[in-house]
Amino acid sequence: MRTTGDRDGRLCQRCGKPDPTVRSRGRIDLIAELCDSCWNRLANQMALEEGATALPRPDPDPDDMTFLEPPNCPLCGADVRVYPTVYDRWVNLAMTELPAKGVPRCFRWRLVDIRSPHSPVVIDTVAVRVRGIDPLPGELVTPAHQALCAAGEAERSVVKRSLDH
Repeated sequence: MRTTGDRDGRLCQRCGKPDPTVRSRGRIDLIAELCDSCWNRLANQMALEEGATALPRPDPDPDDMTFLEPPNCPLCGADVRVYPTVYDRWVNLAMTELPAKGVPRCFRWRLVDIRSPHSPVVIDTVAVRVRGIDPLPGELVTPAHQALCAAGEAERSVVKRSLDH
């Protein structure tokens, strides 16, 4: 997947220009080799389309052993789970999994554990939007919090946007 220029180094797969910031992007290294500006445009566009617009959780102090409460939705006050996506943006997910038949397509997510290459130890968990092949009706998915938000406006705005595309 590596693309190289003459002697200037790698070329961005999106803009085609050599740039010292070109590197493999995404948390699981499957997306592309892009420069910083092309990566940020692509990741921001994907985040808007998928509703992954949550703020990242602050990095905890490794020496701090106090329990970290889940954040609350600013619209309804309910607890949410905040997870990174494979394209380094963050999404608010519901606290429970639900059968796929009860979750609109645009709100279906799965949590995927990333393991160390040479160990069974889980080193990260990322949220991946369910696309392509629909899950079976009874299969559990993690809904985006927007689907369950008591404020209601969140769900309507995302559904309207997904229907427009």
